[in-house]
Amino acid sequence: MEIFTLILIVLGLCMFEVVSSVDNAVINAEVLGTMSNKAKRWFLIWGLVFAVFIVRGLLPWLIIWFTDPSLGFIGSLTATFSSNPSIVGSIEAAKPILMLGGGIFLLFLFFHWLFMEPKNYGLHVERFFERESVWFFATISVILMVIIWFAMKMNPLVAFGAVVGSTAFFITHGFKQNAERSEHEMLHKDSSLSDWSKILYLEVIDATFSIDGVLGAFAFTLAVPLIILGNGIGALVVRQLTVGNIDRVKKYKYLKNGAMYSILALGVIMLIDGFGHELPSWLSPVITFAILGFFFYKSLRELKKQEETCKKGKSLEGKRGAYV
Repeated sequence: MEIFTLILIVLGLCMFEVVSSVDNAVINAEVLGTMSNKAKRWFLIWGLVFAVFIVRGLLPWLIIWFTDPSLGFIGSLTATFSSNPSIVGSIEAAKPILMLGGGIFLLFLFFHWLFMEPKNYGLHVERFFERESVWFFATISVILMVIIWFAMKMNPLVAFGAVVGSTAFFITHGFKQNAERSEHEMLHKDSSLSDWSKILYLEVIDATFSIDGVLGAFAFTLAVPLIILGNGIGALVVRQLTVGNIDRVKKYKYLKNGAMYSILALGVIMLIDGFGHELPSWLSPVITFAILGFFFYKSLRELKKQEETCKKGKSLEGKRGAYV
């Protein structure tokens, strides 16, 4: 790869990790607010080591290894940088399985948000889909059926990869629902949990939420070192936002929309790649930057409108007070 493409991929991975982890950062910030300063410092220092090196480092490595065990544990880390023809051929053979699995996972994630989750309506069409939430399961079932039909003609193992992707979605979705329930109980009811129990809870939640970012990262590259670097920097940024600026981030109301439409685009890219249509490596980061840039601008414009409305309201109140 050219150095410019490498930098673009790392920046794209970092940006995608940050925006897709906003929900996780909000949960972390709210739970951290109930903990002692010592526990907060422990979570932000050692918890970061766990988040970067164990979760975002080991998980993509293991995924590559399980997709093609013949690479070996160490070979799975360095395979995409190898010039050995047999290793290159092995990666190319395993790539469609990983791409279809990851693509299905990301598509299901997007459609669940579009149909089922409460949201700020960044596009008018989102309101229509949320009203038609009953069609969520029908939609993803048809998508999975069509993908498997065409994948079976190519390779049964590739079709199995799509099934694994759908299974991973429902497993992680169950964990996320349980996390939201546990967070509500922890914050709104008397909780006897110690700070260390809360730290353990946050680490488990972080691992669950990181799966979205890790699988999305394969749309950028199969190079595990680049994924570790990009996602690791993104995780560091998220931890800093958790501590000091999460309320400011929450003001940009359409960032979540940008993250989900990025997930849709990356899912489609992975499916196209999985069916053997190779796309340029710069496409994923460029599309991610474009989508996130659009929704950031939309959020910024909405924030300015709110501030102007607030100023006008205060001005009117001041004039009324002067007349009185």
